[in-house]
Amino acid sequence: MPISEFVYRRRVQFPETDASGIVHFTNFFKYVEEAEHALWRAAGRSIADHDATIGFPRVAASFEFKKALKFEDEFDVHIKVAEKTRKTIRYSAELRMNGDVHATGSLTIICVRRVPGEPARARDIPPEIADLFEVAPTGS
Repeated sequence: MPISEFVYRRRVQFPETDASGIVHFTNFFKYVEEAEHALWRAAGRSIADHDATIGFPRVAASFEFKKALKFEDEFDVHIKVAEKTRKTIRYSAELRMNGDVHATGSLTIICVRRVPGEPARARDIPPEIADLFEVAPTGS
């Protein structure tokens, strides 16, 4: 059965905070990427097979920050497949703690062909991977 969303639990680590004691904005992107990898594992796959002839680089990423996260805060990353094309998958994400939304974001990956010595070229997502994911229903 295809997967469309996943919830990943995370705790803020001290090195992820800045001098003011809140999470540095760059870490929000890392949190979503960790959730993405957990989503792929839940689908029975790794996004980064070591000997793969394809890869999934990021082509777009964005975040809107609503509330700060601080050292030791435990929060959830809710990640959903928001859109899927022949070559790309776009995720939407919310970082939530105690029912409050702390940030919302989006991440888009593209399937590329990896051949040593050649530049990466976009290609269709293989059916055995594309069939693992489906777009989450709206409002879920």
